[in-house]
Amino acid sequence: MTDVLVAGGGIGGLSAAYALATAGYSVRLLERSAEFGEVGAGLQLAPNATRILREWGLLDEIAQAGVLPRRLVLADAVSGDELVHAELTGEFKKRYHAPYVVVHRSDLHRILVEACRRAGVTLETGRTVERVDSTEDTAFTYCADGSVFESQIAVAADGLTSKLRRAVADDEPICSGYVAYRGAVPAEEASTAMPLDDVVAWIGPRCHLVQYGLRRGELVNRVAVFASPAYERGETDWGGPDELEEAFAGCGEHVRRSLSSLWRDRRWPMYDRIPVENWVSGRLVLTGDAAHPMLQYLAQGACQAIEDAHTLAAEAVKGEDWGTALAAFNSSRASRTARVQRTARTWGDIWHVDGVGRLLRNELMTSLAEVYRHTDWLYA
Repeated sequence: MTDVLVAGGGIGGLSAAYALATAGYSVRLLERSAEFGEVGAGLQLAPNATRILREWGLLDEIAQAGVLPRRLVLADAVSGDELVHAELTGEFKKRYHAPYVVVHRSDLHRILVEACRRAGVTLETGRTVERVDSTEDTAFTYCADGSVFESQIAVAADGLTSKLRRAVADDEPICSGYVAYRGAVPAEEASTAMPLDDVVAWIGPRCHLVQYGLRRGELVNRVAVFASPAYERGETDWGGPDELEEAFAGCGEHVRRSLSSLWRDRRWPMYDRIPVENWVSGRLVLTGDAAHPMLQYLAQGACQAIEDAHTLAAEAVKGEDWGTALAAFNSSRASRTARVQRTARTWGDIWHVDGVGRLLRNELMTSLAEVYRHTDWLYA
């Protein structure tokens, strides 16, 4: 019987599998897709995640595949004016004992898959997990193809729409009414008002644009997010490309011009869920977006999943029984991730204000003398 079965082969599931395998447990990971891979463009890894990746021996490879940015910048999407920035070199690295890294999702995913293979994780594709039943000491994982797997514990890493979450919560994803468009283009094809070693968010009325370099600066990654009027009217088909240009019509020239580099054939509606305190049912435990899906405004989705994996392995190796380990993991993680989920919602509200609210926000941000007091709780 396998020690651990992980349901889901995204970044969270692979992180959990790697952490537990390198802690000495036998691990089987089931992924529903026919092959491993990630859809999307860039993601940000803050020091709370890169410290762990360094401990796992993976940070150097990830950093070489990505970019170590110089600054985090918030700018006004309408005027283009810089509001506030955080330096990511020097004092930042000393304070948080790790770098800030931006990397293509597919590169991070590939590195984690290869690391799991080296660690001896059994990786299986084409396995759609339907449910997990528990006895006192065994998890039984049932797949759509009729196969059943036994393990000491089962880790649900099946994402925002997790089927396995039903064992602990009768809830559904909550739509924010905002939608994201992404794009990554060669640097020579993308004119930009800011250096590619800056991570910049131009924040505006009910919209924002994020930009940074990927793959050693060879690509420019952009993400445009806006509130959909069609969603607010109750239409089922909302957030389409026809709404994109209109959403950013009042923004500055660079922001508007940047929309041309976005993919128009796909979009990502933005959902989260209300935090729940309990992630454990018998021998099943939720992690990552299955446990705490969050809006993207703090760039912490992948980071919190990596934290989950690290904490779960740390509790397991203490030598207590699995029930004690899962309860300790749940207790350690639930309150922190709930704070990140709630703060991400608030941060989104702050980014997207208009009128007097926008003027007050800009005045406050431009007058900030110390940014670390706003990031210590998250990065330290």
